[in-house]
Amino acid sequence: MRPDKETLNELRIDRKVPEPKSSWLWIPVVLIVLGAIAVPAAAWLRRPGAVEVTTFTVRENATGAGAKTLLNASGYVTARRSATVSSKVPGKVTEVLIEEGVKVADNQVLARLDDSNLQTSVRLAEAQLASAKASLEETRALMRQAEAEYGRTIKLATNRIASPSDLDRAESDFKSLAARLQRQEVDVTVAEREVEVWKQQIEDMVIRAPFGGVVVAKNAQPGEMISPISAGGGFTRTGIATIVDMASLEIEIDVNESYLHRVSAGQPVEATLDAYPDWKIPCKVIAIIPTADRQKATVKVRVGFDKLDPRILPDMGVKVAFQGGPDSVGTRVSVMTIPASAVREQDGRKYVFVTRDGKVERRAVGVEGVLNDEARITSGLTGGEIVVATGPEKMVDGDRVKETKP
Repeated sequence: MRPDKETLNELRIDRKVPEPKSSWLWIPVVLIVLGAIAVPAAAWLRRPGAVEVTTFTVRENATGAGAKTLLNASGYVTARRSATVSSKVPGKVTEVLIEEGVKVADNQVLARLDDSNLQTSVRLAEAQLASAKASLEETRALMRQAEAEYGRTIKLATNRIASPSDLDRAESDFKSLAARLQRQEVDVTVAEREVEVWKQQIEDMVIRAPFGGVVVAKNAQPGEMISPISAGGGFTRTGIATIVDMASLEIEIDVNESYLHRVSAGQPVEATLDAYPDWKIPCKVIAIIPTADRQKATVKVRVGFDKLDPRILPDMGVKVAFQGGPDSVGTRVSVMTIPASAVREQDGRKYVFVTRDGKVERRAVGVEGVLNDEARITSGLTGGEIVVATGPEKMVDGDRVKETKP
């Protein structure tokens, strides 16, 4: 039996039926997902570690900037405590222990004078003291014997064995030795005082600092004669050294009588040293001396520094601006001080890096000026913040840092 045509058609393969999709088509999807995860992970693994930087705490200084200037004047830096140190007595200098610029403490030895003659006198006085003490001990021994003899004579006279003349003699000897003993005790005291006098004279040969300060002048050398008073044209020096207490520096200004009404005690002042014209120093009026110079028609005004600085030296010339006015008396504008190395510049704009929680934050700042490696910041920072003083050149906002103090 032959199959019919329809049966044969059913057995034919239909080539138009779509074949099932290949299983590799999911691979690109997996790769895209892995790439999206791997890129941030690689960036996180390649992130830079904490870099070491030197930090500095921002200092806040008050200035008179912005206050109205009532009066400009000039004067000099002076020291309230300054002394040319000399000896109490004339003598020959044997040793000088200081040089200009050296800091000295209170009561520190500055120089010594020749005390050889005084040492001889001290030895003589000590020998006389020893002799007086020996005589005193001898008299005490004789007095004890006389006292015992006097007591025995009293008993014998009571029993009518010793005569009245014997009793009188024993009593006289006892009282005479008692008086001698009393005089010799005074002699010992006098000898002790004499030794002390000679030792004090030796101590006067040692010249000491009357207060702590800095030596600004050395006036004598070993071998020279020195005296507390002038010798009248001779070669005798009147001082060993001049010492200045740098903590007592202030400004003295002669203010014309016509402008005295513009000055008052406690008034803010801005001072500028001739040596540092870009450095504005905050000050205030300490006192107005209640007397006038008749010839110059001026009144002396004392001005004190709000904060002393090693750059301020005695006898420096200074210009001052007395601040004040109805709306600005006592006002102050804060200026921050940081190392000049902390200030960076890009495209003409200055900025610093401020550290916070182990990371740096870029901060634009306004710089008033730079003096002696210190930058005066007028905006962008506040007192107490910590800035990066030195660190890598290529730092960006958010970098992690390891802080070290200078």
